Amino acid sequence: MKRNKEIYQVTLIGGAVNVLLLLFKFTAGIVGRSAAMVADAVHSLSDFVTDVIVLVFVRISGRPKDKSHDYGHGKYETLAMTLIGLSLLAVAGGILYSGAAKIIAWAGGAQLEAPGMLALWAALLSVVLKEGVFRYSMAAAKRLNSQAVEANAWHHRSDALSSIGTSAGICGAIFLGERWTVLDPIASVIVGLFIVKVSVDLVRRGVGDLMEQSLPDEVEAEILRLAASVEGVSKPHDLRTRRIGNHYAIELHILMDGNMPLYEAHRRASEVERLLKHHYGAKTHIAVHVEPAPKE
Repeated sequence: MKRNKEIYQVTLIGGAVNVLLLLFKFTAGIVGRSAAMVADAVHSLSDFVTDVIVLVFVRISGRPKDKSHDYGHGKYETLAMTLIGLSLLAVAGGILYSGAAKIIAWAGGAQLEAPGMLALWAALLSVVLKEGVFRYSMAAAKRLNSQAVEANAWHHRSDALSSIGTSAGICGAIFLGERWTVLDPIASVIVGLFIVKVSVDLVRRGVGDLMEQSLPDEVEAEILRLAASVEGVSKPHDLRTRRIGNHYAIELHILMDGNMPLYEAHRRASEVERLLKHHYGAKTHIAVHVEPAPKE
């Protein structure tokens, strides 16, 4: 429960910053006549929505295992990460469409209105605040080993980087003259492309975990090495791994002397389990199957 409370605290702080920024950005984008700033405001709105998603799903994922969920509810946290990625992708699509439409209109001879200074100040403020929230959230994600908080942290970083692009576009559109007002929608398109990359990475990771994707090769190699380090255990094999939220699930077979007493074989299998839980966390799901080593 302490972990969940810390996640709530991190998410609520990020949510408060998002609410302030999205209100300021929408006002600055409309009053300052900046397409890039309005796109940035929509991005901040999506940040706020994902904060709500994290709060709801982390609460569910923290529930203990029950009769209908033998492995607990950790997958809800992975589902939250996937939904955040999908929401980012939808935001990116809207930003790209809007920016491209303005660029096409400009190429056809339309005169785009230069944004105002209010939009520039809003973009600069967003860079500072969102980068700060990113660093705070990412530190918490690593400490708490939370996929949802990590995904949300990258959402904050994407907003900070999009605001850098927005700042550059607005600055150029303001100070370089009327012929360069197209820099504002160009900046919004660049922002959209960056958000597409971040969102695709999140969705790919989330879907991989939901589809029971195995842990990385280096992690599996380490698991086999740790199991084989227990005295009397040899040739760990048939390894199966996956993630359940922020925890690992590990199943493997090991060989032992066929003449070893059952009590001793059980003790050593338990030592393998203890070692893996010490390394990967007490809530790691581990199933060890013991087989007699072939006689030489």
